[in-house]
Amino acid sequence: MKIELRFFASVREALGTAEETVEVPESVRTVGDVRAWLCRRGPAWQETLAQGKALRTAYNHQMCGPATRLSEQCEVAFFPPVTGG
Repeated sequence: MKIELRFFASVREALGTAEETVEVPESVRTVGDVRAWLCRRGPAWQETLAQGKALRTAYNHQMCGPATRLSEQCEVAFFPPVTGG
């Protein structure tokens, strides 16, 4: 399945990329699976996207949790928690 990935703010800076289109393996079925799969890319990915790290996710522009199911050509975005004042 082909999906779009977006990375924002400090996540983008740490990974050195803002977006990419990827073909995920059949075993990657949820947003949480995408995160775990990306962590296997190497140390920077593992450190930035590690489970337990404060990180927000969105699926097709809607906030979501790790159990959200993927669909062909969907967009998954990763970004740090946002605070304002």
